[in-house]
Formats: sequence, C-alpha cells, structure tokens
Amino acid sequence: MPTFENHSMPLLNQPLRPIQRGFSLVDLLLAVVLGGLLSGVVLQALVVDTRAAQRLGRLLRERQQGQRALELIRQELQQAEAISLNGDFAGACGLSGRDPVLQLSTAAGVITYSVGEAPASIWRGAVLMRCGPAYTLGGRFSDGEHQNRVLLDGLVPADGFSVEQNNSTGVLELRLSRIFGDGAPVQMEMAAAISN
Repeated sequence: MPTFENHSMPLLNQPLRPIQRGFSLVDLLLAVVLGGLLSGVVLQALVVDTRAAQRLGRLLRERQQGQRALELIRQELQQAEAISLNGDFAGACGLSGRDPVLQLSTAAGVITYSVGEAPASIWRGAVLMRCGPAYTLGGRFSDGEHQNRVLLDGLVPADGFSVEQNNSTGVLELRLSRIFGDGAPVQMEMAAAISN
C-alpha cells in the first residue's frame, strides 16, 4: 500500500501567525503628523492670501475715492467763473486752521478746498475739506447754505493735495497723495490736468 505523507501535520504544531491587514500604530501616527503639517502649510498660505486680497481691496477702494474726489473737483472747475490758488475769495465756512489750497467762484457761491488737521478723531491724519454749496439729488448746486465736509482723509501731511498752474499753458495740475492706514504706509499720487 502506498504511503502518503501528510505535510499538513507539522503546520498544525506551529503557532499561527496573525494575518496583517491595515496599518500599524506607527503608520497611523506618521500619517496624522504629516497630514497636520500639510494642513498647517495650506492654512497659512490661505491666511496670507486672504490678507493680501483684503489689502488690495482697501487699496482699490482708496484709489477710487481719490479718483472720485478729483472728478468732483474737475467738474466744479468747469463751472467756475474765477479761480484762486491763494485764498483770495471770502469763503462761507471757517477753516479752523486748515490752509486753503483752491477756491472757485461759481454762480452758487464760493467753493473752498482746504487741507489740514481733521475736525474729529474718526478721520485718519490730514484731511481735504470742501466748503461750498451742497448738491441736490439731480446733481446740481442747491440753493441752501454752504456745507463744510471732509472729502478725503489719510493725506500726506505736507503735500496731501496741491494745485499748480502752468503759466505758459494755463493748465491746472491737481496732485493727491495719500497714506493707507494698514500698518505700512503706501503713497499714491494722481494728477488731473484741467485747462482754465
């Protein structure tokens, strides 16, 4: 009779090894640490990007405010009957120590633009103020009293707003310099040429 060897017998006498499935504790801890580091880097990049986007948004808003102010002055210059760069006209508002930079004599009255200290602590740094007739909803001068209002704040103290006239061409050049209030000062200059 043929003999068959049973090869399975010795295996029964050996201890069973557990079948390894999944990850070990070391593998899991390593994955958690690497995932945390990667998440931290991504989160930091998002914070930096968000701050840069907010700063750019503020910069664009401030630039638009400056452009709107220069456009208002340009439109009022077109309606002016006479212009003074020396404060020759008697204005309707007190300047409270601010220096008149530009005065326009219009049919509705004198408009004075002055630069100096802010009238209240809510404004940043030096301000550009406009004293003159208010506007109606239709965009025309009103017949009421003159108003003294802050047009822009955050001006460079010495040269925040300046007006120069070229004697050969008669062109007025308006310059506006501002400092942004987000920690590091950034200056912006704009110019508008208006022939008188």
